Amino acid sequence: MPTPSAAPVPAAPHLLRLLTRVCWLLLGLLFIFSGLVKLNDPVGTAYKLEEYFEVFATDVPFMSWLFEPLHNASRFLSVALSSLEVIVGAALLLRWYLRQTLLTLLGLLVFFGFLTFYSAAFNKVTDCGCFGDFIKLTPWTSFAKDLFLLVLWGVVFRGQRFLRHSFVRGTPGLMAMTFVGALAIGIGVRALGHLPYFDFLPYKVGNNIPQLMKPAEPPRYQYTFVRNGQTMQAEQFPTDTTWKYQSMAVLNPEKSKPLITDFVITDGEGNDVTKQVLTGKKLLLIVQNTNKTDRDRFEQLNKLFAEAAQSRKKIEVLTITSTSAGKFDSFRHDVNLATPFYFADATVLKSVIRSNPGLLLLNNGTVMAKYHYHDIPALYQVEKALQ
Repeated sequence: MPTPSAAPVPAAPHLLRLLTRVCWLLLGLLFIFSGLVKLNDPVGTAYKLEEYFEVFATDVPFMSWLFEPLHNASRFLSVALSSLEVIVGAALLLRWYLRQTLLTLLGLLVFFGFLTFYSAAFNKVTDCGCFGDFIKLTPWTSFAKDLFLLVLWGVVFRGQRFLRHSFVRGTPGLMAMTFVGALAIGIGVRALGHLPYFDFLPYKVGNNIPQLMKPAEPPRYQYTFVRNGQTMQAEQFPTDTTWKYQSMAVLNPEKSKPLITDFVITDGEGNDVTKQVLTGKKLLLIVQNTNKTDRDRFEQLNKLFAEAAQSRKKIEVLTITSTSAGKFDSFRHDVNLATPFYFADATVLKSVIRSNPGLLLLNNGTVMAKYHYHDIPALYQVEKALQ
């Protein structure tokens, strides 16, 4: 008598298991990546949070009592929220308390989804900072990204039965998550007290500022013409005048726009001195805001400036600030700062260096080095960076 064959296993559960695990992996990795990119530059993330809190305080004035303290705690929240992204992403990949982890992820997704939708719908914050300055996203793209993550979350949540096996649990699991949390927080706190590990901004070391103030190539245009219901696209106007012009589009919008568009330095009378600042060897002290600058570092800074004045490298020391002239004049007397000072937009200075005060070393407009106020160099280090 023939042995009965085993019943065929339906393909659907296998496909669902595979889909669930792919979504599980993507969701965990994206959360870890997003958190690490923000932890690379927690000061920049804090600036973005401040922007959101300022918008909400204006748009929802009866809740300003909440948003103002949050604004003041933006740096703490920057490290805390970014670290939480890394922690829950790692917890998901390790399947540690899977259901609770998924619910925490849902809370984060709803929170970030609300922020990105509000930005997109009301055009309040033009860049959500979801991936720091590494990847720039428009508000609607950011919202679409959050919807995509919600879809991934939904697949994983419904397919939890395919992820029952936990990689860590009990004491080993607690130790693993403690290590991940300590590592994430440590990365953020270290970057908070120094410069970002990786600089994705236009003013990073090695970049030439004057060159980036010019477009990489001239703009190229595509024109659309119509005639008798026909449409024609061309990069030149046709010689046949029966074609009527309809519209124009730029073919190379990224390359035809300078990477740096707002770097303008002025003196006390409002005269543009940008070209002079970007010529020769300059050690620029960046003081973004005298209310928040670390005054304890100026004794060491003044010592460096006095030595630089005697250097054979002919290094000129200047101060750039966004504070008003009268207020800064009072400040510089308080800290015995004897350098000439000029003015620039506050947002520009925040992009130039994530430190207040901070040092920017230029050689004919090329960024040779950047220093946080916790890492003030000796003169020989400055001279070496100019070689």
